[in-house]
Order: sequence, then C-alpha cells, then structure tokens
Amino acid sequence: MIPVEFLLFGATLVGVAVLHRHTLAIALLGLAAITAYKVLFGDFYGAPGAMGLIFHLDAEWVILVNLFALLVGFALLSRHFELSQLPKVLPRILPDDWKGGFVLLALVFVVSAFLDNIAAAMIGATIAAAVFRGKVHIGYLAAIVAASNAGGSGSVVGDTTTTMMWLDGVAPLDVLHAYVAAAAAFLVFAIPAARQQQRFSPIQADPDPQIRVDVSRLLVVAIVLVGAVAANVYSNRLPEGRAGNFPYIGATVIGILMFLTPWRRPDFTVLPAAAKGSLFLLALVLSASMMPVESLQPATAQTTFGLGFLSAVFDNIPLTKLALEQGGYDWGVLAYAVGFGGSMIWFGSSAGVAVSNLFPEARSVGQWLRHGWHVAVGYVVGFIVLMLVLGWQPQAPHRVF
Repeated sequence: MIPVEFLLFGATLVGVAVLHRHTLAIALLGLAAITAYKVLFGDFYGAPGAMGLIFHLDAEWVILVNLFALLVGFALLSRHFELSQLPKVLPRILPDDWKGGFVLLALVFVVSAFLDNIAAAMIGATIAAAVFRGKVHIGYLAAIVAASNAGGSGSVVGDTTTTMMWLDGVAPLDVLHAYVAAAAAFLVFAIPAARQQQRFSPIQADPDPQIRVDVSRLLVVAIVLVGAVAANVYSNRLPEGRAGNFPYIGATVIGILMFLTPWRRPDFTVLPAAAKGSLFLLALVLSASMMPVESLQPATAQTTFGLGFLSAVFDNIPLTKLALEQGGYDWGVLAYAVGFGGSMIWFGSSAGVAVSNLFPEARSVGQWLRHGWHVAVGYVVGFIVLMLVLGWQPQAPHRVF
C-alpha cells in the first residue's frame, strides 16, 4: 500500500507539471497538506505531532536557509555580472556559429567543477541572454542546467550532493570518476542544444565596439564567488557536530554582497522573482524531506540508475542523505545519477529553478522534456559509458559504528 504522504507529494508534482503558471501556490498547498497529515496522523521519524515537526524543522533549517540565500544571492550576483557588460563583449571571442553555443556550455561545465552549480548555471544563462540577444531556446536552457550539474557531479565543491558526501566521510577521489559519465553525457546534449539555439537565435557576431567592461562589478562577482568557495571548504572542515548547525555558505554570499553595497549597489529589482522561485524550491525540498522513506533498495547499479530519474522529481538532497545512511554505493556513480538526473525537469535541481527565475518560460515540464530531450538521452548514454569503462565499484561503508 502506498503511504498517503507519497500520494500527496505525487499530486503536488503533477499539479506543478500541469499548472506551471501557478507552481508556487501548488507547491505551498502541497507542503501544507503533507505537513497537516504528518502532524495529525503520522510522525517525523518516530517523533509525533507538533513536537515532531519542530524537531524536523530544526534538522532541516540549515539546508533550507542555505538554498534560499544562495538562490537569492546568486540572482543579485548574476545581475552584477550582466551589468558589468562582459557578456556583451564575449561574442568577440566565441565562435560565430553553433560552436559558440557549444563553447559556452563547455565553460559552464568547467566553472561548475569549482563553483556551486547554481552560480555556474546563472552565469551561463546571463551570458546566453546577452550573446543570443535575449532569445534563448528552452532546449538550450535545459543544456545550461545540465552542463552545470554535470560539471559539479565529480567535485566535492561543485554540487550540494557531493558536498554532503564529503562531509559524511566519502573521500573526494571516490566521486571523481563521475566525470567519465558526465563528459560523455555533455557531448550528447551539448551539440544538439547548441544547434537548436543557433537555429532559434544565432549568436551575436559583432558586438558594439563602444562597450566598456565595468571591472568593479566583476571584482564584486569574483570576491563573492571566492568567499562562497572558502565558506564551503571551511564548513566541511568543521567537526561533525558543528558543520551542519549554521548556513555558512549562504550567509557568506549575502554578507559579502551587503558589505560591498556602498561600493557597487546590487540591482534589487530582481529580488521578487528570485524570492518567489526560491520559495517554490524550498517548499518541494521540505515536502520531500517528510516522505516516509525508511531505506532504499539494495545499492546496485540498476537501482542507482533509477535514482537518477527519481531525482528529477524527488529532490536529490534527501535521496543522497538516505544513500549515505545505507552505505555500500559506488559514490561516483551515485554522484552522477542524483547530480545530473535532476536536469531532466526544470524543478529537479536548484540550478534549474535558478535559471527559470531568469527565464520564466522554462517553467513548463512539457516544453522542457520536448525541447530538452537530449538531456535525458545524455543521462542514459553517460551512465552506460561509465558502466562499460569502469563498471560498478561499490565502496565499503565509510562509517564506523
């Protein structure tokens, strides 16, 4: 028998997919329904009622605040980057045909290896808006999200899920081979996406020679990104009892932006849309964290492959947490599956939600799947390549009880 919580969550996801113009209201309504059911008739991992809800929120608030701060902070940061005028001069160095779009996706892939995938996706989307004259194909937007998620899948500082693994005791080298699958997937989706975009709106060939780059805004971007990476590294080096008790990364991003405001004021007009998109993702993340998933199926290549598709609709953070509790995975395979799999639907990853804040037309599951078909194909091909090259190499449980 399917638990009621799963039915309510499934109904919420169906509502988001069908009524994409009312995604925030549906997500909040679904969260309210799931919370009410858990308080009145269920429990929160053994703790019943309102007290159980309080305990649950106490365990989840750091992740929620970090996500909200990062999404809002990087929205302000991407606007700084746009106002620097650098995106408008990039056509001088990017190829003039579809290969320009391909190179841009490659840059997003590389940048995401050492920056958070949200930042990489938003920077890539901002550049795309400039070089393609504001007309960006939904299939190309899906590819930007996919490139950011693929680029972060093999790096413990490139994605929230891999950072969770590192914090839990998984060695950084144990996720590195995710890049075997990520590189193969990139070649599959990046080429057709670049060709889609070139047909839809060709890359700008001759930028205005009078454009001047605002170096001070680029310095703000660089300082914030360096601060985010430093906060990420710092939080992961803290003892286990302290590492998860404060939103270090999000607080650092917002704090630096506010500190530098007298020097270069952010464009606060982007905040309403960014906040709305962030609340939508937080509602889904919190709903997913309340699902009564006691354990996953045995850790095999087949079940891990399925987790990639599941992560497109069921947030990858609780999936990763459950996998870490279970142990026995090939962590590189898992990192690729849950990290890249969310790219197949626009709300399947925080990077997708962030990009949709800039391009609201992307908030359609049907259009994302129709035009971003190459992302799903890339996921399958990448997984097969990884299995053929390295196979399934599960790690012994990394925890000692």
